[in-house]
Amino acid sequence: MYDLLSNEAPKGIKRAIMVQRWTDLVFIHWRYPAETIQRLLPEGLKVDKYDGDAWVGLIPFHMEDLGFPLLRPLPYVGSFPEVNVRTYVRYRQYSGVYFFSLDINKVLPTVTARTMYKIPYCYGKVNHTQVGNFVTTKVSRKWPTRDLTSNIVVEKKEKVDGDLERFLTARWGLITQMPRKSFLWAPVHHPPWELQKAKLLYLEDELVTAAGLPEPMGEPHVMYSAGVPVRIGLPKKI
Repeated sequence: MYDLLSNEAPKGIKRAIMVQRWTDLVFIHWRYPAETIQRLLPEGLKVDKYDGDAWVGLIPFHMEDLGFPLLRPLPYVGSFPEVNVRTYVRYRQYSGVYFFSLDINKVLPTVTARTMYKIPYCYGKVNHTQVGNFVTTKVSRKWPTRDLTSNIVVEKKEKVDGDLERFLTARWGLITQMPRKSFLWAPVHHPPWELQKAKLLYLEDELVTAAGLPEPMGEPHVMYSAGVPVRIGLPKKI
């Protein structure tokens, strides 16, 4: 088991099967009672907690140069904006991100991820832009459900680094459930995050509650990162 509060990625991805860059990330997180999130997880997964609570993130960013190590970017699907709703889970000795939804503007990756890996990608209009210190995100989901939206504006502030910030961002794998109820874990490797505080200037969101979550309460924890290069390892059943 690796240290969740470390910003350093564990070693172990000898050969990446996919490479990409994540840029202009905005991390918006809310506390939730752990039992509330646990009820939404597949049987076998356990919610990961910090300070006694579960945390749910609304994460806009831009995917760039997506492809295989010797072939990138892939035509058509190499770059696109994404907005995901996620929490953090454990399964036995594995820890990682669990996605409630991922909104993008590309049909092919949406269908492929849903069909092959049962990752809940959604298709629609998605825009994510940075101008100066301001980052703006707009989502209009079209499939598999229609007319769900998210509009976000944040302002970047000073650098930040602490245990909570690492818990929310230094995640070195993703976990999803396969059709026969087994789980799949994919390792993720990237350099340490450089994080900044961010101020939430505007938020009107339907994606979090569309995932079956209660309406977020209280002030969110908000951060920004310029991004990191990412290597994805071979997924395996766990």
